Amino acid sequence: MQRTERLFALAEYLRGRRTGVTAETLAERFSVTVRTIYRDLDTLRAASMPVAAERGRGGGYALDRSYSLPPVNFTAREAALLVALGRFAIDMRLLPFTGTLESALDKVRAALSTSAQRELLDRLKELSFLGVPSLPSKASVRAAIERAWFEQQPLRITYVDGNFLETTREVRIVSVVMDRHETRLDALDVRSGERRHYRVDRIVQAEVTRAFGT
Repeated sequence: MQRTERLFALAEYLRGRRTGVTAETLAERFSVTVRTIYRDLDTLRAASMPVAAERGRGGGYALDRSYSLPPVNFTAREAALLVALGRFAIDMRLLPFTGTLESALDKVRAALSTSAQRELLDRLKELSFLGVPSLPSKASVRAAIERAWFEQQPLRITYVDGNFLETTREVRIVSVVMDRHETRLDALDVRSGERRHYRVDRIVQAEVTRAFGT
């Protein structure tokens, strides 16, 4: 990696972290010496980039929190890989949050020039994925799960178990588990305290509810 490329990559890395990173960690990340990292940081400061050293536990080098950089410019190669992986996740239903992922992929494509978009389409034609998609689920259910998970809110679900018994529960999502052809919620029942897995494809209705005391 040329020095100019490394300086840009270093700035992007610090921008993405926003928490302290030690010089040793940066040196390992960019395969250079610690002394080289110190010189690179001095160069970024000379270019008016507010790189500060934070002391104490979790400290290191970080950008000032009020600082922002122009939008990221993807190369066709970088965008192709991101879009390919995103399309694979959507086609295989690896993630329940396909709407948000589609929106993100659109933004990646929009960041490319016309020629780069043409190259991206050519590269994507040369990629193929084989596998068994996860079982389908309702879009409204996936949207409610996404909101409850990201906002850390309770979720009221109507669930049909293996015996076709339908129950309604209010749960808190502990984690989202993706295993082979199933996507499951590892969730805690708000009222009973019971913790169990719920298959997303068996949730027929879902609604975000307000947390107690809010």
